[in-house]
Amino acid sequence: MPEEDNSPVIRTDIPHSARIWNYWMGGKDYYEIDRIAGDAGIEVDPEITTMATQSRQFLIRAVRYLTDTAGLRQFLDIGTGLPTMQNTHEVAQAIAPESKVVYVDNDPMVLVQSRALLTNTTREGVTTYMDADYNDPDGIVADAQNVLNFDKPIGVMFMGVLGHAASAADMSHIVRTVVAAVPSGSYLVAWDGTDDSADYVKLCENYSGTGGAPYLPRPKEQIREIFDGLELVEPGFVSITQWRTEPAENALTRPISAYCAVARKP
Repeated sequence: MPEEDNSPVIRTDIPHSARIWNYWMGGKDYYEIDRIAGDAGIEVDPEITTMATQSRQFLIRAVRYLTDTAGLRQFLDIGTGLPTMQNTHEVAQAIAPESKVVYVDNDPMVLVQSRALLTNTTREGVTTYMDADYNDPDGIVADAQNVLNFDKPIGVMFMGVLGHAASAADMSHIVRTVVAAVPSGSYLVAWDGTDDSADYVKLCENYSGTGGAPYLPRPKEQIREIFDGLELVEPGFVSITQWRTEPAENALTRPISAYCAVARKP
């Protein structure tokens, strides 16, 4: 009997948000269908490439804060997307070599790339990935416990992926289930696109029509609610361009339609 082929099936005829995002960030891991969809998105909302690059800058600043200032050594990055530059484990392990990072995604191409690129940058650390859907937060927690110590603080990250949740209630359930499982002293880091830009809303509507997984920009108030009950780190709930941006970076500081926070579980 021939061996069963369990390798992931990668669809190259339907655009995928992770690959389009990689294209907007200047990466190389996308197909022609993703470039076409990405260019169409830029025509509708030219600022989308700014959102893509600024979201990575926020991730870098947030992970540095959690590792260097908050002292975390464990991270659960849910909906990680395609590896690019300065991924969570690279930032954390550069500061604390013993850091453990678990990436979670369910896109076949992400998983293939993860095997090749999401590897330790230090001997002491742990870097691994899980094939899981964030709509199953209980399953994610159960699997992550095989790597992370849930008796010690964990940085839970949802970086630009919660718009894929079917509703605000689903989004809240996903986040709260994971946050409830981690101990006091853990942190939630999240950002998501907001509906205060008509161009961005239109871009997302057009993408949904391509057959890709729908992404719904939500009001800032709905995203802010996922941090209820947690202690917001200064400057609180702000645009990703305004969270602890360093003047020396000569970085963009005007608000864009993507809001974030870093918050501690009491």
